[in-house]
Amino acid sequence: MKRRLHKKYLILILAYSGLLLLIPYVLDYRDKSAQHGKQGLPQQQPRCPDLDNTVALLWDTGYKLNGSSDGAEYAVNRTQSRIHIYLHATWRTGSSFLGELFNQHPDVFYLYEPMWHIWQALYPGDAGSLQGAVRDMMNALYRCDFSVLKLYAGSQNITTSFIFGWKMNKVICSEPLCEAHKRHEIGLVKEDQCAKCQKRDIRDLERECKKYKVVVIKGVRVLDLSTLVPLMKDPAINLQIIQLFRDPRAVHNSRLKSKQALVKESIQVLRSKKQNDKYKRLLVPSNRVNRAESYVSSAMELICDNWLSDMMLVVNSPPWVKRNYLRIRYEDLVLHPMEELQRLFRFSNLSSSPALERFALNMTHGHGYSSDKPFLISSRDAKEAIYAWRERLNVEQINQVEAYCSEVMRHLGYQKNSVDKTT
Repeated sequence: MKRRLHKKYLILILAYSGLLLLIPYVLDYRDKSAQHGKQGLPQQQPRCPDLDNTVALLWDTGYKLNGSSDGAEYAVNRTQSRIHIYLHATWRTGSSFLGELFNQHPDVFYLYEPMWHIWQALYPGDAGSLQGAVRDMMNALYRCDFSVLKLYAGSQNITTSFIFGWKMNKVICSEPLCEAHKRHEIGLVKEDQCAKCQKRDIRDLERECKKYKVVVIKGVRVLDLSTLVPLMKDPAINLQIIQLFRDPRAVHNSRLKSKQALVKESIQVLRSKKQNDKYKRLLVPSNRVNRAESYVSSAMELICDNWLSDMMLVVNSPPWVKRNYLRIRYEDLVLHPMEELQRLFRFSNLSSSPALERFALNMTHGHGYSSDKPFLISSRDAKEAIYAWRERLNVEQINQVEAYCSEVMRHLGYQKNSVDKTT
């Protein structure tokens, strides 16, 4: 009798356990079926299940002002409050050139790669675990509080000759902090002249920061837009995003060209992958290639994944986010610099000038593709910079990038195996 009773209990327990295991699959199937009826990105097949629902939840709370139910939404007061902009990019997309357009504007306080200090100080920490520190630093910098940099400087004294790409920074190298340049004169800063500037305390730089109506940070160390959601919701920051994209084949080519300089960052990006991630490793080169190239190539997979996640985040965002977000392609920026400059400055509530327009035009009509210093900002031939990958990547490399980044390329308008020079 007891044995039969035990068997009954065992059967009930197994049936109950089976039911619990079945429920998630039923719910997952129902959600996926519902998604087929929705209109989103065409023919989209997200790598992460239910990515649409997940990113939408990020905007679900806190975006209505004062808890109102009439649809009042966050919007930057462009006539009264200061504007804070983040240039969201990844390595080798042309972000330095984009940032330089803002660095040249006399009404902009420009910060070049401040989160570099976090990655260097906490190396070899994985990029994912550093995202909270990156956001906290940005929160402080937009408030003109530069003391946060001391957390990552070690024993080094923080002065103006240590931060924000100081040798090329128009604010640091111009009056009143230095007499090497005049702030309203348009043109690249001469590094040898700026190097002679007296070191100033960061409190002097903080006072200058508070004078400007637009603060722009350029960075490549924010992995995805979800990191910045709290800053976009914070009414004291009202963060606006300009995201720069580039043809993944051109990015891959440029990364390989600069592979030695990108090894540490690539390792940190690769370390951010979860243990259960099953990447196909399409871009891992053959054993004949050195380790640096292997790291840089593998990280390209994650770059395309992050781009796709950013696109989904924006698609599922409320209208006020779309108003404070601008997407730009590097190819459009360098082929049509006058039009794109106007679009950038309208978004940023900045006025243009003939001198700024000439600067943008000259920077895209130089000679050659790049120099021996890949991170040097210089005048270049825009068309050669765009299409150099066709001559420098072999067929296998091109096919690999196109295979893994196909969704991103489709949504950004990049054609596969294009023989005519159009994007």
